[in-house]
Amino acid sequence: MTDRRRSAPHRRSRTRRITPHAHWLLLCVLVVTLSAALLLQGYTHHMFGITSDDVTGPRGRAEAVPGRVTHGGPVIADAAGAPYTARPKAGTIALTFDDGPDPVWTPRILDVLRRNHVQATFFVVGTEVVDHPDLVRRIVADGHEIGIHTFTHPDLSRLAPWQRSLELRETQLAVAGAAGVTTALLRPPYSSENDALNDADWSVLKQAGAAGYVTVLSTQDAEDWQRPGTDRIVANATPHGRAGQILLMHDGGGDRSQTVAALNTLIPRLKARGFRFATVGAAVGMAGPVQPAGLGEHLQGMALVSVLQAGDWVVRLLGVLMFAAGVISVLRAVVMVFAARRHRRLRKGRRGKSWVPPVTERVSVIVPAYNESAGIEAAVRSLVASDHPVEIIVVDDGSTDGTADLVESLRLPGVRVIRQENAGKPAALNTGLAAASCDLVVMVDGDTVFEPDTVRTIVQPFADPRVGAVSGNAKVVNRVGLLGRWQHIEYVIGFNLDRRLFDLAECMPTVPGAVGAFRRRALLALGGVSDVTLAEDTDLTMALCRAGWRVVYEEHAVAWTEAPASLNALWRQRYRWCYGTLQAMWKHRGTLIQRGAAGKLGRRGLVYLLLFQVLLPLLAPVVDVFAVYGLVFLDPLRITALWLAFLLLQLGMGLYAFRLDGERPGPLWSLPLQQFVYRQLMYLVVIQSVFTAVSGSRLRWQRMERYGSLRAPAGAEPSGDNRTAAPEQSEPYEAAQQPQPYEAFTHSGPYTAVPGPGPYASQPDPELYPSHPAPWPHEAHPQPWPYVTPPRPAPHDTTHEY
Repeated sequence: MTDRRRSAPHRRSRTRRITPHAHWLLLCVLVVTLSAALLLQGYTHHMFGITSDDVTGPRGRAEAVPGRVTHGGPVIADAAGAPYTARPKAGTIALTFDDGPDPVWTPRILDVLRRNHVQATFFVVGTEVVDHPDLVRRIVADGHEIGIHTFTHPDLSRLAPWQRSLELRETQLAVAGAAGVTTALLRPPYSSENDALNDADWSVLKQAGAAGYVTVLSTQDAEDWQRPGTDRIVANATPHGRAGQILLMHDGGGDRSQTVAALNTLIPRLKARGFRFATVGAAVGMAGPVQPAGLGEHLQGMALVSVLQAGDWVVRLLGVLMFAAGVISVLRAVVMVFAARRHRRLRKGRRGKSWVPPVTERVSVIVPAYNESAGIEAAVRSLVASDHPVEIIVVDDGSTDGTADLVESLRLPGVRVIRQENAGKPAALNTGLAAASCDLVVMVDGDTVFEPDTVRTIVQPFADPRVGAVSGNAKVVNRVGLLGRWQHIEYVIGFNLDRRLFDLAECMPTVPGAVGAFRRRALLALGGVSDVTLAEDTDLTMALCRAGWRVVYEEHAVAWTEAPASLNALWRQRYRWCYGTLQAMWKHRGTLIQRGAAGKLGRRGLVYLLLFQVLLPLLAPVVDVFAVYGLVFLDPLRITALWLAFLLLQLGMGLYAFRLDGERPGPLWSLPLQQFVYRQLMYLVVIQSVFTAVSGSRLRWQRMERYGSLRAPAGAEPSGDNRTAAPEQSEPYEAAQQPQPYEAFTHSGPYTAVPGPGPYASQPDPELYPSHPAPWPHEAHPQPWPYVTPPRPAPHDTTHEY
């Protein structure tokens, strides 16, 4: 039979379309900036590094090296033009230190030099300058000379010309930013004496000479990089004869305690022999190799130092976040598996699959429908085939595809159709709630098919008078293709394991719209289904928890629902879900400081949602970028091993969850692909939802595509219970004095304040619900952010869609 009535005039809310271009632009800028910072940090810290000065392998041809350079002095100028060399003056030793500044050994060497009134030349590495700019300033303040030793200590002869220029320029800027000076002195890494130069080395010196650098080689190597012992270093550094020397030593790159001890002996001994110590510039008579930096170069250098230091902090922070995320994920997996096992034992042990006493009373099933012609027949036929007595109320919410006509044409007993102007799913549910004649109500989407025992199973927990709502087990029916398999995996591993945990912790945040059961009087006491969020199921469930009702999960109440079959449709669905969940969380944020059942929802359920469905997804792209960084610049084997360990953890959870749900584990072969594609999509959904919420934009309901993949169960004929129940509905709905379908639930009082005749106007039996707490008024709940007072619908706006 059919009920034809229009709802009261309903103004439609003013909405505006979301233009996410600015959101994605900001996200792209953040990701590109982070990637660039990590790329720069990885290059400067991990592509090369300070290693032993020992040069192995053949020397190579030296045909291009001029003879006057090979046999000349260690200081080489104008290598790109007419090269000339210079030697230190007789009896003069220029102490030079490579690979610093080091936070431990450079200060100790500076202390030794100060005590002995000696000036030296420090060839600094750019990355060390960035890490310790204060030491560069001290070197300059103590009267020592600065030279550059490249930025990352690579073998310049093995680099492309542009990389050589980058190495020299970045080091020069780092020195200018740290100490406010520039220098013309260069010592290439892994260089030694003039006669060791080959053609590749000479190409480096020519390029450096063209850029204005003077190359400083050495004449004597203390070989302190080998750490042979203090006495050996002193012997290696002691000149034979009176010729001037440029002595190579190190203040960084490792343990330099032997170098410090050797200097304490070497300097007094050589002074006693008449040697004097000078910087390289003074030793060869070079005029002012170190000059004050210009303002522009100083500012650029400061910016470079700041950026690289910030990059170091970012990498450290990301490392901490990755470690924390890994620990939290492992703990979450352990807790979920433990909760699932305990939930299963409790159901099998104390209460079993059947609750006591069994619930046999008739149930009202409400099916809100908007353009559901593709699957509504299968959905309704599956409900008619229920093995529990039901009345089925299909509320057609202004469909334009003949949904209501199709249901009417089926002429199924116990099914009634109510037509109303399009007002949205919450209004449709409220219309069905007003028309329901039973105290127990099951709500089901028009794209969902029930098993014959689903209704009977889902209402059994109402044997406990504390239970106000029951979540069923929604399963994906269209599992063909990767997208369907991935959603199937998500439903089984994510949603269902979470619901077992929430049930055990008494903080269930969502009864899904696809399959949920409620006490009708509990809903009426809340004022019906609220329409101020896009996740009306989550909002309603949280309101019930706040009112003191228990919300439980019944995994044996199975419903088959159509999942989106395209990425676009999936995006729209999850975008609405996520945004609506954020609204509901904000609306019920007061539960964080409340006591009792509300406090459990706040401090358990909301914190869980915030942590695992908001914060971690927001950080996930950053973690993924850092993982790529680790594969390129860190230890790829270690990063790969960590990823495999995480994947095995997910696989283990999946196998257990599939076993609990009685599912075959075959789809889990696609789990690795899900981590690379599907997981990223879900993260982007969360990111855009948060951006939308922060910007204050309002989303509208969006229609989901229907694919007609639903099929009614075999033998979906009306059961005996339903055939006998049909005559009870013979009186037309219009004849009953029912309240208007939407306005009836705007009152703020308790259930007893509902006026007018009808089955729901009677007082609840206190003996039937002895431990039921008094529900809280619906209006006490804060409104969902960002809408303090959400606008009512305006007539010229877009249609409410599902």
